[in-house]
Amino acid sequence: MSSKLPNYHEAYVWVWLPRTTEPVVAGRLSAESGLVHFNYGKSYLEREDALPLYLPELPLKPGELPLHDGLTMPSSIRDAAPDAWGRRVILNRKFGVKGNELGNLELSELTFLLESGSDRIGALDFQISPNQYVPRSPTNATLEELMASAERVEKGIPLSPELDQALHHGSSIGGARPKALIEDGAIKHVAKFSSSSDFYSVVKAEYVAMRLAARCGLDVAPVSLVSASGKDVLLVERFDRVKAEAGWQRKMMVSALTMLGLDEMMARYASYADLADIIRHRFTEPKATLRELFARIVFNILSGNTDDHARNHAAFCNGEMLSLTPAYDICPQGRAGQEATQAMLITHNNRASRVATCFESAHHFLLSQNEAMQIVEVQLRCITEHWAAVCNEADLSETERNFFWGRQFLNPYAFTALEGASDAIRKLADQLRKFVASNF
Repeated sequence: MSSKLPNYHEAYVWVWLPRTTEPVVAGRLSAESGLVHFNYGKSYLEREDALPLYLPELPLKPGELPLHDGLTMPSSIRDAAPDAWGRRVILNRKFGVKGNELGNLELSELTFLLESGSDRIGALDFQISPNQYVPRSPTNATLEELMASAERVEKGIPLSPELDQALHHGSSIGGARPKALIEDGAIKHVAKFSSSSDFYSVVKAEYVAMRLAARCGLDVAPVSLVSASGKDVLLVERFDRVKAEAGWQRKMMVSALTMLGLDEMMARYASYADLADIIRHRFTEPKATLRELFARIVFNILSGNTDDHARNHAAFCNGEMLSLTPAYDICPQGRAGQEATQAMLITHNNRASRVATCFESAHHFLLSQNEAMQIVEVQLRCITEHWAAVCNEADLSETERNFFWGRQFLNPYAFTALEGASDAIRKLADQLRKFVASNF
């Protein structure tokens, strides 16, 4: 195991253009004085099929491209970088450090880009060479081995070389929880594991929420629940990969954080209303997309998913236009009391996890109050109708069902501040909550 992790100051960006199975070099990243700049390569600009990595941030122009206000690196590049979990894996494989010791290590963003696995979300990868692409490929490992490796990382125990490589493959994907990447024939999955800090079954909670969201008509990534070493593992089907005869194609993606021109330090300003404005002007099928996004906000509130930050929303991009990806990371969060807030602002400075907040924001999504109420009512009835069946799929115990129902799912706080005609939603929620609780 290396005793020192190199701090890189230069990296080359490689991209999979649409419907291709091999990457081409797009440009160069350079780091200086805490800032990371990008410029396209001459060979890329001369390609007839060249696409901007993301507009308006990285237009197809020669020379070093200026950073947008407040950013220290292009946000569309940062989307492809590892987040908390991936960084823990990288630092474990180099130093064997625990998560709470990461603050003592100062590593450049380019270091994390170049030390993480190559099969990252979206269509980008990063190399030290502009001429030769060398993928940081996975080592085949079972779910049991991957889970054991994840547990060792959480404890700060160094990995064996074989398991180091296997878990390292998934170090490029986002999020803070233990996970890995696996391939199953023509499908790739993100495998999500339990964490040693979980005080309830987070894996089962996410499965239930994702399955219910799909049944409520939302566009959601398919999920399945499997067991490894007696523990639950959630498999989330990747939607940024397409298996072709010649290999894997990759889809270009950007997060809502990038669309909003923000980074992690400014994420608290991310707003659904601002995202809706972008959808109206830059998305294909804007009206249908606005309705879908509004329905996702409603479902997040009804299911207790308050971790709806701007990197948990994304869009495919084709150089100019955008289209919303399927929903992912819909996971009910633990809560001690009634009141809760969403990670993103819903309208103005209001992020309260209440249906009333959704109604207040409906005009941003080109919806009337009646249309907004109909979306909420349909989801309430759908969640109630399919609750028992989906809980059975997840093999939830009665204790677990009691823990989730009325606390994460259909928490009474979500229906406060409803007045006039919309108070019928509160009455319906009370009726449905009691009905399900009485049938456990």
